[in-house]
Formats: sequence, structure tokens, C-alpha cells
Amino acid sequence: MMASTNLPAAVMAGLVPAIHVLQAGSKRRDVDARERRQVYAVCAEQTAMPGHDESNVRRPRRSALTRFLMALPAAAISFVVSSAPAFAGLKLCNRMSYVVEAAIGIDDKAATATRGWFRIDPATCRVVVQGTLAADRILLHARALGVYGASPLPQNGGDTLCVAPADFVIAAARQCRAGQTAAPFTQITPTQADDGNLVAYLAEDSEYDDEQARLAAIQRLLVIAGYDAAPIDGVDGPKTQGALAAFLKNRGLSADIVSQPNFFATMIDAVQSPSATGLTWCNDTPHKVMAAVASDDGKAVASRGWYRIDPGKCLHPDVTGQPKQIFSFAEAVDAENRTIKYKDRPLNWGGTKQLCTRENKFETTEQGDCGSRGFAATGFAPVDMSSGGKTLRFAMP
Repeated sequence: MMASTNLPAAVMAGLVPAIHVLQAGSKRRDVDARERRQVYAVCAEQTAMPGHDESNVRRPRRSALTRFLMALPAAAISFVVSSAPAFAGLKLCNRMSYVVEAAIGIDDKAATATRGWFRIDPATCRVVVQGTLAADRILLHARALGVYGASPLPQNGGDTLCVAPADFVIAAARQCRAGQTAAPFTQITPTQADDGNLVAYLAEDSEYDDEQARLAAIQRLLVIAGYDAAPIDGVDGPKTQGALAAFLKNRGLSADIVSQPNFFATMIDAVQSPSATGLTWCNDTPHKVMAAVASDDGKAVASRGWYRIDPGKCLHPDVTGQPKQIFSFAEAVDAENRTIKYKDRPLNWGGTKQLCTRENKFETTEQGDCGSRGFAATGFAPVDMSSGGKTLRFAMP
């Protein structure tokens, strides 16, 4: 039996963060939130600094929308920690355990523009608008990188604005054109930072500080790569250090890479490359692939999904322990997460082992009578792990 043809953008439990905007200086210590929670925004009072005109010659005032469109190019693959002289630009700081990409919306005089994507690593900040920012409203949409699975959306976002897949600037962002899609944006009210910028913090329900966010982000990528660094809590210890050391050794990376500015880019590249250890999925199709994994420890068979694998990327599902057998199922889906058909047959990669799945994220150790429990029986294929590592490549027939 094939999997459902209406798969949503679902992922394995634990790979979906709740994003909200923190007031500057707010901290609370919790363990990592592993279930999807409603997203909310905590808004503080905005303070804008006046502009400075050195020549004393009166010039026409550029609108916030115009300045926004003329700002620095968006979404360079880097991060910026602002040390510039005081001015009221807009800075986003990431206190999440995910590398995120952000898009900004500016409402000014009944016109709305968007621009993105700004990549921001955990525990870093990035200036996304430079110069004095005066606008009717500032809006935000953030997404996690594809390596984590489906991205969370601001559930309380009251505005639907246009974005594009790659770097973009959209001047009229309320009516999407070809190549653009609608995304929910949330209004934010940043606070004044010490450097003169306005600042907004992206955070999870765990509300990590910078150090905790960085460590939790490392733990999360280690788990995705198949190393036991759980729980993802931002707390250091021998287990996390051992998993990181094994990861670096197996990938041929030196220990000093951890302190380098491009560490997360290097780590994500390594996670998305085939590995000599564990199970690796590689997507050689032009389509998005959603995959599920199952492991048999001799007592029970646990199945879990869904993992998203973008075209040309690889991914390591987190299979922990020493299972006696591993099983895999994957299928190609379109932009609406409907199963793609090739020559009138679903484009999938599985086998005859019937295990339980369902349309949204799932994890179950009960494999009998799938239908009565709201699951579907799906054909998985056994994976030969006798050599210690296996790469499954999903390709067009």
C-alpha cells in the first residue's frame, strides 16, 4: 500500500521550533521544546533615532519603503554582528537552535515591500536594514533551513505577503506574481539596542541565551547527522562533547573549526553529504522528497517521519542505539506536498515491509492495525547496514 497522496510539509517530532520575538534582555531557562507550540510575539516599545543632515541643506525625505529597497543586498551567506556607530537600523538576533532565514516586510504610507532572505546563525545578529527606520509597521517571516525539515510559520501572523524562493526584493508585496508565493508575516515592535540599532530577537519557547542557543544548535545538527547528542537542551557535557568529537573525526574536520565564524555552514554541508557511517538519504531528483525511517531493536519496530530532503541534498535520519534492522520509505512530492506520479505511478522508494505512517509528523512503536489508529500501512524497504554505513540515493526511474 502506498503512502497518502496528500502529505503536508511534515517532519519528525522534535524538528519543528516555535518562533517568537523576545523583548530585549528577556531570559528564561527551560529544556528544549520538542512539540509544536503556538507562535506568539512579545512586543516592546519602539524607539527611533533622528536622522542627521551634515550639510544643513534640506533634502527630500526618502520614505522607509524606498530606503528599505535601497539597502544592502539580502541573504548573503554570512552573519553580521553590528559594531557600527549609533544609528537606528534594524538588527535581528537569533537565539534559536536552528540556522534561520528571515524576510522583512515594511509598511509605509499604504505601500508594502518585502525583502529576504537574511541567513542568521544561532547566537549571532545581522543588520537587515541600515539607516534611520521610520515606518508604519515592521513585519517578519522566518524559516528554518531545509535540513531541519518543514519550517515553522508565525501562527499569529496577521499579514500575508509575497516572498520568493531565492534572494528577493518585492516592491508591491501584497499581490504575488509568477515565481512568488504568499507567506504569513507577523508584526514586530523592536527595542532600542545599545549600539543604536533597533533589535528583535528570534527565540524558541526554551528561550535560550546566546551560549545555550549555540550549543543546542550543535546538538540538533549532531542528532540529525545520526550522533547521540540528545537531549537538545543547550547544556554541555561528556555526551555532547563525545558526539561532536566523533562527528568531526568521521568527517575529517579539525577541532578548531568549532570556533570559526563559518562553523555552522561547514557543519550543515557535512550533514548534507554522504557519510561512511549510519544511514544517508540523497535526493538526486528535481523534486522535494519526504522520507521516513524505521528501526527494529528486536523487541519493537519504531517508525518515524517525515524528513524533508531538498533536490541535490543529503540527510542523515537520527537512528540511535544499535538496531538489528533499519527500514526506509520515501516519496517525491510537489509544492503542495502531493505525491508526484511518474507514468501514472507514485514516485516513491520503498518495499514490502508494512509499517505505520500518517500524513503529518509521527513516531510510533505500534505497527499493528494501522488504520484503526489513524495511520496508513506503508511499504518500507530493509536497508543493509552490515558495512556500518549506507547511502540510499533517490533518482528518477
